[in-house]
Amino acid sequence: MSVDSLQITEKTERRAGRPRKFRKGRSGNPKGRPMGCKNRKTLIAELLLDGEAEKLTRKAIDLALGGSESALRLCLDRLIAPRREPRVPFALPPIAGPEDIIKAMAAITGAVADGQLSPGEAYALSQTVDTFLRAIDARDFERRLTRLEAADGSRR
Repeated sequence: MSVDSLQITEKTERRAGRPRKFRKGRSGNPKGRPMGCKNRKTLIAELLLDGEAEKLTRKAIDLALGGSESALRLCLDRLIAPRREPRVPFALPPIAGPEDIIKAMAAITGAVADGQLSPGEAYALSQTVDTFLRAIDARDFERRLTRLEAADGSRR
């Protein structure tokens, strides 16, 4: 595809002044833009940068080595992958009900005491356990409410 085919021409300019073909708020293409289809600006940028990547990379490296902080940050962002937390080799005991929450928290606390988990990792796991506890509470509340409504309905 050439750059010329992406430029605004007299034909496309004339189209801009015409009344709308489709009602406002109603798309002429209800399925939307096809996957992988790029807009005009992206295609132009790719065509202009095509073949210049090596020179631009070299320039960014030279600027970084020359002391430019933004160029240095750009280069380091490309060289070093973002830090991800390592997976914790910790098996959380299964939680089926509220009574299992105490076992899970005891296991987390014991792992911190043994040095198997850091306090930050233990906090994250305890938040997971807390979320699980809230889900159990919501389930139990729903069950009690259903029973009460059924009992109240049978009295009438």
